[in-house]
Amino acid sequence: MLKWLLTLLIGLAVLTALSPWLARFGIGRLPGDITVRVKGRAYYLPFTTTILLSLALTLFLKLI
Repeated sequence: MLKWLLTLLIGLAVLTALSPWLARFGIGRLPGDITVRVKGRAYYLPFTTTILLSLALTLFLKLI
């Protein structure tokens, strides 16, 4: 359980850092992705994007 939670947190951190780059390709603003504004700062939590990219990567690795 702890391993999955750590993996999810790392994935969210990476996607949050890459969100401006991914937005150029239309990835990252899907329904289910949450943007929270606190004290003038925006925090982006890409839950749906994380799941879709994880599925795509899993399918890609299974095909190889």
